[in-house]
Amino acid sequence: MALFKRNPFGHILIVKKWLIRILGALTHRRFRGFNELQIEGSEIFKTLPDTNVLFISNHQTYFADVVAMFHVFNASLSGRVDSIKNVGYLWNPKLNIYYVAAKETMKAGLLPKILAYVGSISIERTWRAEGKDVNRQVKMSDISNIGKALDDGWVITFPQGTTTPFKPIRKGTAHIIKRYKPVVIPIVIDGFRRSFDKKGLRIKKKNILQSMEIKAPLEIDYDNETTEQIVEKIEFAIEQHPSFLKVVSEKELTALEELNKLREW
Repeated sequence: MALFKRNPFGHILIVKKWLIRILGALTHRRFRGFNELQIEGSEIFKTLPDTNVLFISNHQTYFADVVAMFHVFNASLSGRVDSIKNVGYLWNPKLNIYYVAAKETMKAGLLPKILAYVGSISIERTWRAEGKDVNRQVKMSDISNIGKALDDGWVITFPQGTTTPFKPIRKGTAHIIKRYKPVVIPIVIDGFRRSFDKKGLRIKKKNILQSMEIKAPLEIDYDNETTEQIVEKIEFAIEQHPSFLKVVSEKELTALEELNKLREW
């Protein structure tokens, strides 16, 4: 029956739609109320194809980053440029949006399991499990599931695989790009780490300016560029290349100097 139409992962679309509506309504004030989300570049969503689009982003919390992106994506597709004003855009959300997440994170409690139904592609991390460093082979089923999601729609991934800033980009993302040749859209976020706890479920501080910058598609020669070259492009695109660490440090130093001047004054 059409009423119980499912996506390629077996999720019932009408259930997914209502989950997005309810969770979106419950979380809207986190980005437009308690805190304010400043958006730049969201007009690009209207120009993208309906499938085979890969979003790459830096990562600051487990869940708040993705939830904010669901808001921004759907608001833009409903005609709101750089704004999530009026939560009515969630009445008819885009249902073929997925995000890559660690399997152990998505199994840790009822809420993560609900969020997984909304669109998680749960994978087993090859470098860390249960708080310990590991070294295991990539599961080909995980790669094929990401490919299946790209065939069906848009996929959000955090190529560092951690919320710690300036960690190396995982080469798996570059392999996926070379294999499936998606349109690659970089996103840079900030302020989420100050607003929320590490999981992104609890509001840690109010009146924080959060930001999300959506950039133009990366220019990639899928056949001739090496994974190392693509990794470097990703590092610069999401502003996680080591050279950005110096810029951040200089900004913090300048801010500290200004604060000291004010104290002396």
